[in-house]
Order: sequence, then C-alpha cells, then structure tokens
Amino acid sequence: MLSDIEIATAATVRPIREVASDNLGIDEQHLVPYGHDKAKVDLGYIASLADRPLGRLVLVTAMSPTPAGEGKTTTTVGLTDALHGLGHKVMACLREPSMGPVFGMKGGAAGGGYSQVVPMTDINLHFTGDFAAIAAAHNLLSALVDNHIHHGNELDIDVRSITWKRVLDMNDRSLRDIVIALGGPANGYPRESGFDIVVASELMAIFCLTESLADLKQRLGDIVIGWSRTQKPVTARELGADGAMAVLLRDALAPNLVQTIEGAPAFVHGGPFANIAHGCNSVMATRTGLRLADIVVTESGFGADLGAEKFVDIKCRKSGLRPDLAVVVATVRALKYHGGVALGDLSKEDLGAVEKGVTTNLRRHLRNIREVYGVNCVVAINRFPTDTDAEVAKVVELVAAEGVQAFPATHFSDGGAGAQDLARGVLALLDEPSPYSFSFTYDDEQSITEKVETLASRVYEADKVTWDPRARRRLQRIERDGYGGLPVCVAKTQYSFSTDPKALGAPSGHELHVREVRLAAGAGFVVLVCGDVMTMPGLPRDPASARIDLADDGTISGLS
Repeated sequence: MLSDIEIATAATVRPIREVASDNLGIDEQHLVPYGHDKAKVDLGYIASLADRPLGRLVLVTAMSPTPAGEGKTTTTVGLTDALHGLGHKVMACLREPSMGPVFGMKGGAAGGGYSQVVPMTDINLHFTGDFAAIAAAHNLLSALVDNHIHHGNELDIDVRSITWKRVLDMNDRSLRDIVIALGGPANGYPRESGFDIVVASELMAIFCLTESLADLKQRLGDIVIGWSRTQKPVTARELGADGAMAVLLRDALAPNLVQTIEGAPAFVHGGPFANIAHGCNSVMATRTGLRLADIVVTESGFGADLGAEKFVDIKCRKSGLRPDLAVVVATVRALKYHGGVALGDLSKEDLGAVEKGVTTNLRRHLRNIREVYGVNCVVAINRFPTDTDAEVAKVVELVAAEGVQAFPATHFSDGGAGAQDLARGVLALLDEPSPYSFSFTYDDEQSITEKVETLASRVYEADKVTWDPRARRRLQRIERDGYGGLPVCVAKTQYSFSTDPKALGAPSGHELHVREVRLAAGAGFVVLVCGDVMTMPGLPRDPASARIDLADDGTISGLS
C-alpha cells in the first residue's frame, strides 16, 4: 500500500486555471496563481458573484474522535469526488492544516489515501502563507500594545489586565506562560504573557468569519486587548492598529483554490482546531463555493458536540448560512474503542463493542444533529481493511434502528468510486423535504451563563456548570462592558462529551468546569476554556516530525 504522500505525488494534477475554468467557470484573469497548481480567487471577482443564488450545503462531521482515527477530511474529499464522478457540479470547502499537528500528532491533514486534496505537501507546509499573515498581524498588535505602554501609556492600560498574547503556528508547551521585556528599561516593562497557537488566535476567527475588507477592518478595530486602570476596554482601534493589521491580512482573505486527486475543485481556507477555536472553513470560501457550485461539501472540526455545534451556533449564526444535510463519519474501529476495546485490539471482531459504541457515542451525536441543530443526516461508515462484513452490517442495522441510513464507503482505497453509494444517499435526502427545522442550541437573548448551561445540558448532557472564581470575575466584567449578548465558544477536550478525555461513550451527569473566560470581541463570541485543554498544545512523546524528511533531490517524505 502506497503512503499518502506517495499517492499524492503520483497523482496527475491539472493546471489550476483549467480546474477553475472547466469546473467553476472562473476565467484565468480572476486568479492569483501560486505556481501552476494552486491559486487565490480575486476578491473583486468574488464580490461580483453577490447576486448569484446559493447551492446546497452538506456538512461533514463525526462521532467523538479516537486515537484510531475517523477520517473526516478524507470522507469530505471522497464524497466530493463521488458527486463529481456522478456528474454533479460540486466543490469541497476545507480547512487549512496547522503545522502544529502536522509536526505533532497528525503528520498532515489533507485527506488520506486516494481521497486527498493536492498539492498535499504545499497545503500541509506554509501553503499560500495565510497562517503566516495571521501570525504577523496578531504579533504586530502584541508589539503595538507594549510599544504604547513603553512610550507613556496614553490610554492608561492596566498592564495586569492585558489579555492579548503572542502566537506561533507550532506546538510549544514551554511558551504557554512567559515573562516578557526583561533586560532593563530599554526593553519595556516586564510583565507576564504567553503564546497561543495561531489557529487559536482571535484573528483566525475574524479571518474565518469576515466577508469583506470593510468588515475585516471593523472587526480588527473591535478587538479588546485589555482594560484601562479605570476599567474601560481598550481596543485595537484606539491603538491605531486596525489599518496596518488589515494590510497584512488583505491578500490572505482571498480563498485558496486547489483540487482533489480526481480533479474536483476545492477551497482550502481558514483554520482548524474546533476543540479550542470555532474551527470552521472561512465564510468567504463557503459562500463563494455555494455561488459557484450546485453542491458544497464542507467540514467542521471533531465531533458533532464541538465542530458541528460551533458551525451551527457561531458560523451559521453570524453568516446566515444553513446546512441542508449533515454526514456523520463513523468507523468500526472508533465504535469499538468507545465500546471499551483497547487500542491494540481494535482489529479483532467484536460485535458487542460495536453495538455499545453505536448506542452510546454515535447515538448521542445523531440526536444532537437532528434534535438540537435540526438538520437531517446520514452516516458514512469509513471502512478499514480490518472491519469484518458482520461488523459493518451491524453498524448499518443499528443506525437504521435510529431512523438514519448508514452507507459503508471505501474512498480511502478506492477514491470517489468507493463513496458513490454514500453520494447517492446524500443526493436522495437532498431531494426530499427535511423533517427537521434548523435551530440554534441557545437563544441570543440568554445571558452567557444561561447559554453555556443550555449548551452543557442539551449537547453534553452535563448536570451543572461550575466556574473558577477568576473566570466568573472576568465574565462579570465582560457582561458589564456590554458583551453579554455574544455567543459562546467552548474550548474543551475533543475526546469526550465531558471535560475528561478518558470518559468515553456518552457520559451524562458530569460537571462542566469553566477555567478561563476570554473575550473575542472582534470575532463576536466569548471563549470559555474548560477542563485541562490548552490553547498552546505540546508535542507528543513521539512527534510526527521525527518521520518527516527531505531527500537530496528535494523529495519530501513522512507527511500523511
């Protein structure tokens, strides 16, 4: 079996101008090429599409992730290729990989096997420089904050209240908490600070939610970096930072056009990490895709309790977009893991564990999708070679008992052809009226406390929400300053409905503890950091970087 990078390298890649013209009707003059196989689509051209009707939106989400892997991005690409192969005008809208996981746990995030977006190496490593632009704009504001204080602090910023950290697109636990400006008066005023990973930056959320340059500049100006000594919020606009930050982000705002191995068009634009951020493809890319194609297949991060919830309660709430259908990715391996089977034993047939995984974890996700978010759905069984026919049949049977169709798919090994049954199932449901009515998890009018309590109860099935005293004080300040009407973005472990990553299946009656509260005024939500989750991840004991290498002829190996 060839590795992912070997498959991607051997693929026949069409010039991106042909993909744009033949599949989407975009003339070459509207592309900003980055070599021959990737390009940005000009913002002026995107603005000219404003009167076009929107196509249908399919959201790909998944059950709770496990170390065995679920293949959500792989399924998104496989479904896109299947629809493309069936003759439909379709487009994938994916998230850009962060180099933190690429060199940490994952080794890559462009799909897998014969369901990948290409050029895979470029997408995983730097790509078109979007994340570098976000890091530069974020860190420019960080520098301007300290520079303002150094030169007299006209805004009377309380240095103890500054919440704006610095960012780096790499996992580095040693930078979570630091002291800056050591070395004497010439280097500024020493204070505690720290680093987050780029994809956890408020700028990443702003980048993903904005829809125009004017909107971008407005959102950047609204960023709150801390408070004055008179308890007044201090914004990036007051520091005169919004214009320069917008300049750094101007080119990055245009969506990146690439293709799948089978030649279907794909926008890869915006940030991942739905456990600590809102984790969605950019609104700019998704809406543009819907104006260019009849069907857009997009992904949200991790499970339906995190990625899909934030897609609904943040992205859909802010943009007005609505998914027509959801695809919930499940694997026999992951079901058995949630059914109590050890990681090393997942290749052994175990129908009892499969049933337990379906009736606990997967059932909860299906309930959330249909009853909480009001979206019709199907299940994609991303089939692995070790799955037995009996296990796959068991999943289909159990999911059918929940009133949902499940479709086994072999797109990893067979490309789009392996997902055609899934594609036909998706098309059939898209042509039927949905029995569900789209809804948000909580109402805008609720207080932040009420919103998180509603979310914890309805989606996580927690009994109560508790607050660290510092988090409660920060929340009171945020509400006092007029931000109480914002939606919430919960940062917690992705491995469980609870804050305990070891609580598998579908735990109920647990406690959601809010450790920290962060205001993201420019993005338009409030981040609630829960449990032990970190917004600057660390590298694992055996990082993927140890397997990534460069040959003398320039060939990259080890990405997956």
